[in-house]
Order: sequence, then C-alpha cells, then structure tokens
Amino acid sequence: MTPMTMLIFLILGIIFLFIFLYFVPVNLWITAIFSGVRVGLFELVFMRIRKVPPGIIVRELITANKAGLQVGTSELETHYLAGGNVPSVIKALISAEKANINLLFKQATAIDLAGREVFEAVQISVNPKVITTPKVAAVAADGIQLIATARVTVRANIQQLVGGAGEDTILARVGEGIVTSIGSADTHKEVLENPDKISKLVLERGLDAGTAFEILSIDIADVDVGVNIGAKLQTDQASADLKVAEAKAEERRAMAVAEEQEMKARSQEARAKVILAEAEVPKAIADAFRTGNLGLMDYYKMQNIQADTSMRESISGSSSTGKGTTGKGETGKDIK
Repeated sequence: MTPMTMLIFLILGIIFLFIFLYFVPVNLWITAIFSGVRVGLFELVFMRIRKVPPGIIVRELITANKAGLQVGTSELETHYLAGGNVPSVIKALISAEKANINLLFKQATAIDLAGREVFEAVQISVNPKVITTPKVAAVAADGIQLIATARVTVRANIQQLVGGAGEDTILARVGEGIVTSIGSADTHKEVLENPDKISKLVLERGLDAGTAFEILSIDIADVDVGVNIGAKLQTDQASADLKVAEAKAEERRAMAVAEEQEMKARSQEARAKVILAEAEVPKAIADAFRTGNLGLMDYYKMQNIQADTSMRESISGSSSTGKGTTGKGETGKDIK
C-alpha cells in the first residue's frame, strides 16, 4: 500500500468519524447516563434524523429530572417540532413548582405556543407587575379638564393566559374607568380632594374579566388640572354666533343696497317718462294751433302763467335759501 493510498484512507476515516459522531452523539448519551436520565443511543440518532437538536432535549431533560419533573423525551421533541421554546417551558415548570403554582406541562406548552412568554408569566404570578397608564384626560361636570396617571398592579392569571386579553386591554379599560369616574364628579375639586374615589370606582367595575391578568390595585399617581373646556366651548359658541350674526347683517346690508339700487333705477325710469311726456307738449301745442283749438292769445296767456310760476318758484327758492343762511331769528332783517 502506497503512502498516497494510506493518506486517502486516513482522510476518509476522519470524515467518517466526524459523520458518525454527528449522528451518534456519544458524549450526550454518556452525560445522560451519568445524570440518571435514560436515553437510548439510537433515540439520539433518530433525533438527528428528525432535525431535532439532541443537545437541547438532553440538557432540558436532565434539568427537569434534577428538579423532580416527570417529562419524557417524546413530549419535549413534540413541543420543539411544534415551534415551541423548550428551555423556557422547563424553566417555567421549575419556577411554578418552587412557588407552589399549579402548572401542568400541557398548560405550559399551550401558553408557549400561544405566543406568550410562559416563564415571564410565572414570574409575574410570583412577583406582581406594575403597569403605568399613559396620561388620561377627562372633563368634570363643571367643565374643567383633569389629566390623570395611574399605576396598575397586576398578577398573571395562569388559567387565562391562553385566550385572555393582554396589557393593552387592561390599560384601555382602566383609562375608560378613569374617564367615567372624573366625568361623574360634580366639580374637579372633588376629584383633587379625593383621588382614591377614582381607584375605588374603577376596581368595582371588574376590569380584569376575560384578561390574562388579575388586577390587585389601582393607584392614582398624579392628577393635573388642564384647560377649562366649558369656557372654551362657550367661547367657541359665542364666536360662532357672532359669525352667524355678521353673516346675517351682511345679508341684510346687501339686500338694502340692492333695494336702493332698484329704487334709483325706478326713479330714473320715472324721470325718463316725465321727460318723454314733456317732449310731447310742444307737439300738442303745434297740433292745437293747426286744428284751431288754441289761439295766439291763449298761447301768450299760457306763457305768462308759466313766467309767473317760474318767478314765484325763484322767489320761494331764494327765500328758503336766505332763511337757511341766517340764524338766531334775524332772517327777516336780512331780507329787508
């Protein structure tokens, strides 16, 4: 056998050893045996074939066995293949057992597959969590706006984690309760004097129904006075009424201007008719001369009458002008 052939066989042997150790994790099998966990070597090989990491399954199985949990490899494999987080489930089961919380393996896997962090849920059950609500603005009956902030202490409800509502629902319901409580107060001073009334009214509504949490307490952290919504609404209403009144006044002014223009047009029309009628007078006089209905003396007499009328009108006009320009009862003296 040539050295080249021996080198090829050596390389092939090393590759075969790596493949063998990959599909047959002897080290994990030895670790499981010394940890008191019964796992068959072929079972580990089948895990590799099913694309299940044997390291995760064996380590979590050893951890569960040391904690006194009765969990099998098939259950852990099933949960892993379903897309679950096996280490989180095992930690949650151990924490629940130490805290005397009744949590079964099926419940833990269901919670994990539902998208919730099961280990965090167990921690919240042991150590309640405080949720701070955003600023909630509400208006009392006297029109004053109040801005409140509350801290809600909740504990996870293991039995409602699957299908129960989350933190957003708790915050929404608490905000609704705060708005209702402030809105039912007669004055904003009542709320400022006794903010604990808000907590009592909100807790009485049973806001944790159908959620994954149990509300332990609701504490009002801060209450600030906002704007005077009632006065603002009245100001806006007065401004709107003023604009309506101005619009109506403008409408009446426009109608008056239109009516005035119409009267001017009618006056011009009447004046035009008078002028047309006056233009017919000479024609009528000429026609009367031709027909013999009007003589020369009659014409002169009519002219004299017109002249007398013009003279009286001129005298009357100058008299009224003189009276208007004089004052203090001296009109008569000025005329003389």
